[in-house]
Amino acid sequence: MKAEAFLPDDYRPADGEPFMNDLQLEYFRRKLLQWKADLLNESRDTIEGMKDQTRNIPDLADRASEETDRALELRTRDRQRKLVSKIDAALRRIDEGEYGYCEITGEPISLKRLDARPIATMTLEAQERHERREKVHRDD
Repeated sequence: MKAEAFLPDDYRPADGEPFMNDLQLEYFRRKLLQWKADLLNESRDTIEGMKDQTRNIPDLADRASEETDRALELRTRDRQRKLVSKIDAALRRIDEGEYGYCEITGEPISLKRLDARPIATMTLEAQERHERREKVHRDD
């Protein structure tokens, strides 16, 4: 693993620089790592909160309400667990030199798209085609 690149605090990737240069890669690496850390902290907080909230509630309506809240929270955490695996995959692509390029076309993914969704694996156009095909096949 290479040494961490110097990254100014106010750095934002720009179209005028070489695509996926060291600064851009470090910017996205840090963004992904921070996102992952935030998700893991939220997950830890949820687990701690659920441990603290374990109690016997005599009223059936209150108990049902609490169970519904817990189920919703667990579904949210499951989605976040899947998101963490996508973040890990994006970090692997950075390490392998494949980050920022569409897995379908091989074209660069726009910096705006990557900044908004750093786990993106397709250009916007390829993603739209993929979703249209999924919708057509889902209707069958």
